[in-house]
Amino acid sequence: MSAVHVLNGPNLNLLGRREPAIYGTATLDDIRAMLEKLCAERGMSLVFRQSNHEGDLVEWIQEAGVAGAPVILNAGALTHTSIALYDAIKGADAFVIEVHLSNVHARESFRSRSFISPAARGVIAGFGPLSYVLALEAIFENELRKS
Repeated sequence: MSAVHVLNGPNLNLLGRREPAIYGTATLDDIRAMLEKLCAERGMSLVFRQSNHEGDLVEWIQEAGVAGAPVILNAGALTHTSIALYDAIKGADAFVIEVHLSNVHARESFRSRSFISPAARGVIAGFGPLSYVLALEAIFENELRKS
């Protein structure tokens, strides 16, 4: 594995100022810097992207899946609405770990339903930026087991 893809969906570009009581004060750039450091320590590169457009996420999942690269996916609200993301994960046979900053099950009832979870290898939620770190550690561990 040479790269880990971290894909972020709608409104995550607003982290740090969007509802800090729920999402915390870390920005997406803070999360990127933290993950870049961890990847560099393991000799891996990081592809870190954010889009407010579902089609971008679909294309990036397909790209990573075809390349055999693991994905950490925080699809934001698309988690609860997008069959297209589910189909992209399945169609590209992508190794995806679904992450959420907040505990989606402790929030509005509509956030408890994920269209991504059935296609993901795992789900990590509720630990703020640490959710991304835990997903990255799971990817590192998975790669160790393969070698």
